[in-house]
Amino acid sequence: MQRRWKTSLAAVAVVAALLGVAACGSSGSSSSSDDTSAGSPNSGQSVAIVGYSVAEAAHKVTSADFQKTDEGKGVTFTSSYGASGDQSRAVESGLDADLVHFSIESDVTRLVKSGQVADTWNSGPTKGIISSSVVVFAVRKGNPKNIQTWDDLVKPGVEIVTPNPGSSGAARWNALAAYGQVIAGGGTEADAVAYLDKFFANVVALPGSGRDATTAFDGGTGDVLMTYENEAILARQNGEDFDYVIPDTTLLIENPAAVTTAASPAATSYLDYILSTDGQQNFASKGFRPVIDGVDVGDVEGATDPSNPFPTVPHLLTIEKNFVSWSDVSKKFFDEDTGIVVLSIAKSGKA
Repeated sequence: MQRRWKTSLAAVAVVAALLGVAACGSSGSSSSSDDTSAGSPNSGQSVAIVGYSVAEAAHKVTSADFQKTDEGKGVTFTSSYGASGDQSRAVESGLDADLVHFSIESDVTRLVKSGQVADTWNSGPTKGIISSSVVVFAVRKGNPKNIQTWDDLVKPGVEIVTPNPGSSGAARWNALAAYGQVIAGGGTEADAVAYLDKFFANVVALPGSGRDATTAFDGGTGDVLMTYENEAILARQNGEDFDYVIPDTTLLIENPAAVTTAASPAATSYLDYILSTDGQQNFASKGFRPVIDGVDVGDVEGATDPSNPFPTVPHLLTIEKNFVSWSDVSKKFFDEDTGIVVLSIAKSGKA
């Protein structure tokens, strides 16, 4: 696992800790440890997390547990959460970050190109992935329109909420799942494009992030919300009263994270903790599927079946198997001038 950092920031972090200063990110959330024992290897250091909005709850509980460990004692956290693409561009433009956790790989590779993340960031056992999920359909309680399949989404009168792929990683996963399921079912690329055109014709809202899309749906917009499984579970944990459907064919969502080249040593320790069984149990408790073996998930509140929160998907698509790579995906589907998804949205009049 990548462990590069710049120790020159450590002295500044110590001074900040002694003064009781902890700057908050755009989310306005931060956490701190009460134990600043000098015996802790990372005591007095600060970790600035910059992430996509849906990951906030998992980091909140995981960072708090990390602070109870020997390597986490005396470490403070600041955070900023928002749409994945927007957050990546903000770091590129100078937003302070020790650890970035984005929805899609291309938001990390942007920072590799700018020199802010080492090009070996994905060389570890999980290839830089720290959380995973699948694309699901959130529907109104009782599923009054009986939305079960991808074909149901494009029926006349069905109103879809999905984020905007210009800013949101969730939106890109959703669109790729919609396209990929056609190909997986034996359709041609022309068939898949035609499906996307029908899909976006039924879209009634394109919020800026996955979290904003959930808020819009909770507020009464649309019949179905395209979302992460973990976001649906978390919303139900927070009291939202809707159901969700896992289609028989859907896409595996793999969310990458990396420490920056300017990160404190504590950031690498925290990343290691996230990928431990304890860290992955915390992420699972907030609806994420574990990315390592040996995690005792237990019951997960908010899941359709809490005792079996992450059922096996009969036909699970992946970027590697079905789309080659994120580099190919970014050009083919999301190029501002020629991308298949961009053009489908333009045809719908919702660009």
